[in-house]
Amino acid sequence: MDRWQTGLRVGVDLTSVDEVERSVARFGDRYVKRIFTAHEIESCARGDEIASEGLAARFSAKEATIKVLRPSHARPDYRSIEVRRHPEGWCEIELTGTAAELAEVEGVRHLALSLTHEAGMAAAVVVAVCEN
Repeated sequence: MDRWQTGLRVGVDLTSVDEVERSVARFGDRYVKRIFTAHEIESCARGDEIASEGLAARFSAKEATIKVLRPSHARPDYRSIEVRRHPEGWCEIELTGTAAELAEVEGVRHLALSLTHEAGMAAAVVVAVCEN
């Protein structure tokens, strides 16, 4: 088999919106800023409030991304996996730091993302195109 054959990896995750709401209520900014980037927080802002369903969907995206990166040792920092909202509405994954380094080692060349939330749950699917 050719070492640089193209392959796919899929990661999926499901998160309770209530669980995220409880974490925000209990730990406030300490929780939010440990997990989410400034862009993600801004994308979920609704006036003075932060939409918990948006944070939950982004948390799911981070977990699904970790599943496709397949870390064998320490997991990358959550903030090194960022959900970037395009001005026209769709979202993409952007990797930096340890997550980007892991993607390079794993041969991940492209990530596709789908987010959803309904009935108190949020989910994300991440598909990775890999050369490995």
